[in-house]
Amino acid sequence: MPHAAAATPQLLRRVNAQAVLGHIRGADVATGTELMALTGLTRASVIAVCEDLIGRGWIVELDQPRTEPRTESQTGQGTGLGVPPVPRKGRPARRFAFNREAGVVLGLDIGAATTTAAVADLRGTVIGRSSEGFRAADIPARERIGVVDLACRQALEAAGTDPGRVLAVGAGIAAPVDRDGNVLVTQRFWSLFDVGLRSALKELHGWTVLLENDANLAALGERWRGSGAGVDDLVVLLAGERLGAGVMESGRLLHGRGGAAGEMGYLDMVEGVGSSDGIAALARQWSAAAGGPSAGGPASAPRVFEDAAAGDPAALAILDRISERMTRVIASIASLINPEQVVIGGAVAESAGALLPGITALLPRFTATPPRVTVSPLGDAIVTVGAVRHALDYVEANALELALPAPE
Repeated sequence: MPHAAAATPQLLRRVNAQAVLGHIRGADVATGTELMALTGLTRASVIAVCEDLIGRGWIVELDQPRTEPRTESQTGQGTGLGVPPVPRKGRPARRFAFNREAGVVLGLDIGAATTTAAVADLRGTVIGRSSEGFRAADIPARERIGVVDLACRQALEAAGTDPGRVLAVGAGIAAPVDRDGNVLVTQRFWSLFDVGLRSALKELHGWTVLLENDANLAALGERWRGSGAGVDDLVVLLAGERLGAGVMESGRLLHGRGGAAGEMGYLDMVEGVGSSDGIAALARQWSAAAGGPSAGGPASAPRVFEDAAAGDPAALAILDRISERMTRVIASIASLINPEQVVIGGAVAESAGALLPGITALLPRFTATPPRVTVSPLGDAIVTVGAVRHALDYVEANALELALPAPE
């Protein structure tokens, strides 16, 4: 049986550095004593690692250190008379903090009509954002890349930073993406997103681009900062024009062989559903089929929800139809995957709260394992939030290999 390789001093230093950086990243401020307790390292080892991380730019030492008191018993000078030890002034406590401004990450949401870029610091706080539209869905690859690059550069300018400070880019597209970042192109619409974005942005700016399906990134974003925070078995439905699902099982994204896990084409065969049309599309279509809003004007999803809130019978009937249809969709997911929670996300989420009572009441009719159903608070930023999280995951996993840019 082969023996495990012996731990080398270099490997131990790396493991120690990862442990210390992980703890500092998860805290506002950490002292040497706290890091000793958390890692089991000696003070000398903790300080050596911290000084190395300061030199690399990952952490900073804070000014105005407080004092850690020492007692006589800690110095070996107890009275021996049962009198409590007297605190004595000890060495100043060195305090360390994660350098959230060591670089930035980019989160991209690339749809058929629009791309949005969000710049975030290394704590995930968005500091710049920009959106640009495509003149058509089937524009040439070079033009699509140019629009994406323009949105990125404008977002960086809004953040007051430059392309050289980008450590990673998370990019969500409306097509399946496998575990290696390859786009599944078995449908023409999906092939529109196979434009060589990773290599193009690498060539233009030297960026590492992590390509992922937009619904998968929505699931990452929702689990990080949405109503599904901390939920390991989670499905997020992007439910605007077309339905798409990001699926997390035991805290991990499901991709499938070609990245098509969560694709909703099977709904064509589900009784009472019949297509993967989303909430916004259904509201608009059914309103138009009924002759448009009762008070006149063009049919639109926002108008249907507004009229329903005002008590309009025709609009309320449409919401009832949508509720039953979405219940069947969610029940099919529950029967196949058995998630703890299903989240309705995307731009339609702000209105979809009106559907929740109907969906919750109907679910037990269609599945023996009804999940908790919520709407996302992240709105149309859900994909960029997940893209930022995806980029941060890469940076955190590869921190010791990344060369940080010089301070601005």
